Amino acid sequence: MNPQAVGLNAQLEVEGPIALKLLSEKGRNIFFPHQGIVGQGLDAKNKAINASIGEGKDDNGDPLCLSSISDLLKIHPAEAFSYASSFGKTALRDHWAKSLRKKNPSLGNTSISHPVVTNAITHGLSVAGYLFVNEGDEILLPHHYWGNYRLIFSEAYGAKLKTFETFEGKGPGARFNLSGLQDAMMLEGEKKILLLNFPNNPTGYTPAFEESDAIVDIVRSAAKAGKNILIIADDAYFGLVYQSGIDGESLFARLASIHENVVACKVDGATKEDYVWGFRVGFITFAGKGLNSKALAVLEDKAAGRVRGSISNDSHLSQSLLLTAYNQPSYKVEKARIYNILKSRYTAVVTELAKHPEYQEQFSPLPFNSGYFMCVELSCGDAEAVRQKLLANYDTGVIALGHLVRIAYSSLPEAQIPKLFENLFLACKEVARSSHPHNP
Repeated sequence: MNPQAVGLNAQLEVEGPIALKLLSEKGRNIFFPHQGIVGQGLDAKNKAINASIGEGKDDNGDPLCLSSISDLLKIHPAEAFSYASSFGKTALRDHWAKSLRKKNPSLGNTSISHPVVTNAITHGLSVAGYLFVNEGDEILLPHHYWGNYRLIFSEAYGAKLKTFETFEGKGPGARFNLSGLQDAMMLEGEKKILLLNFPNNPTGYTPAFEESDAIVDIVRSAAKAGKNILIIADDAYFGLVYQSGIDGESLFARLASIHENVVACKVDGATKEDYVWGFRVGFITFAGKGLNSKALAVLEDKAAGRVRGSISNDSHLSQSLLLTAYNQPSYKVEKARIYNILKSRYTAVVTELAKHPEYQEQFSPLPFNSGYFMCVELSCGDAEAVRQKLLANYDTGVIALGHLVRIAYSSLPEAQIPKLFENLFLACKEVARSSHPHNP
């Protein structure tokens, strides 16, 4: 093991032993190479003669760049073409750290790490997997989950995804399956990794306040029973809550300081929060009652070490553009405008389903109140057959997930929403007739 990794682990053993217990073998071995090329480059940064960094510079010290690209930009070339730190752009990290507290007042004065910039959510989750998941580790999560988790955690790190039913009950009145979560957390084994994604992809569900309270109580009880718990909060769709009575804060804020046996890891980003899907800017942040500032700094170093060892650093241009936007007076107004468009589409979906009770003959919606998506459960049970029928006969595309159809109303003009559900109803009837040809 590299001496720098040994030093970081020794710090954790004193300052945050719960994090050391939860780290994977890869997580124990990773470090940020402060003594390597990056650190030596920082030492030379302000020297008159600097031959340390592998960038092309002009005689004024600015990046050599193609004018056909630089002419398209309104920011200085150094803010776009030069390498960013593996930790991320400092001013952007500062902004995100402050915004986390504004958006999650339950954090109060809880200590959190300085967010490390990742290549959006997928990479942030992968960094978490690298740090904490050993081959064979179980990851507990609701059974309605983003399919990419299989590639991120199972295929890459050998984790076993152990699911519990997402909802108790059926139809729109169903609620988050708290008893299933409790049973999963109390299964045999000391190490528990719980992955929660709210607003949920694919269902578009976020817990109500009382459900969030219950989730926190369940995690606390498991920690008191001796479980060592890592919570991964996948907050990809954070902020997109459309109903009252729903907990708009991240569960990270509620779980960040509940017990010494709990480490909370928040993975979020500008992707959906700021509607910049192609910018690929995300963040990974840590907290825990058993972690002091030195322990949190170690986790930052390890996360940045993994960034360095996988993508080197995230796009400097994307980070600079975001930071510029955050400092614009119109930012909040612009963001509110897009949120209201999405909320209006959500309302249109709710209205359309209420107007057509006959649709219940063919499909029923799962609970949804937030995010980009909603799901319907098909009476015929064959979502792929319905999807193919929609493509072939109705010029309509959806996502098939077993017996569910996922609908991304976020991408639909509001005027198309009634036609979408009419087409879905008709396609379901066709599939049902073909499955039972003697029925009318």
